[in-house]
Amino acid sequence: MSNNTKTITNNQSSAKVRKMVQIAMLSAVSVILMLFEIPLFFAPSFYKIDLSEVPVLIGAFAMGPLAGVIIELVKIALNLVITGSLTAGVGEFANFLIGCSFVVPSAVIYKRMKSKKGAVIGMAVGTFFMTIIGGILNAFLLLPVYATAFGMPLTALVEMGSAVNHFITNLPTFVLFAVVPFNLLKGVVVSFVVALIYKKISIILK
Repeated sequence: MSNNTKTITNNQSSAKVRKMVQIAMLSAVSVILMLFEIPLFFAPSFYKIDLSEVPVLIGAFAMGPLAGVIIELVKIALNLVITGSLTAGVGEFANFLIGCSFVVPSAVIYKRMKSKKGAVIGMAVGTFFMTIIGGILNAFLLLPVYATAFGMPLTALVEMGSAVNHFITNLPTFVLFAVVPFNLLKGVVVSFVVALIYKKISIILK
């Protein structure tokens, strides 16, 4: 093996190790950020915004969509180990899909348009997908599963929503006036934070 080949091999190995370390680091930061939740005035108390998607999106922008998916998966898995699950992992799986619906489109578009404009377009599209998919998964999976986990009818969750938001009267309005604004707001907030800090963080990652 020539010296050039050895150098290339060593560089590739170093790059892989560095990428693994970065994924682990961003996943750990993401889990920590999950602990800091902000309640919302228009949704029941179990809907709280956190900034855990910020490290995930930064990793996806810096290392590609697949890295974002891995960070999201590790984040959910670590949180599951730390806090446990009331839904036998079903809720966590749904949250993983919702997170990926935001991160993957954002990173795919940014990978093709590596510019501020590409990042903004990507995050806008990601926010749109997260809002739609989040609404669907909440209506047909998350809310029914959580109702079962808490041992209450689905109508009880709707009543909890009605108590803080008079526009909520049934499951469709719960999704429309609580879940959709929740995911839309989360996407906007996370996008804003990433837009502010990504360039500085990406220099460190690279």
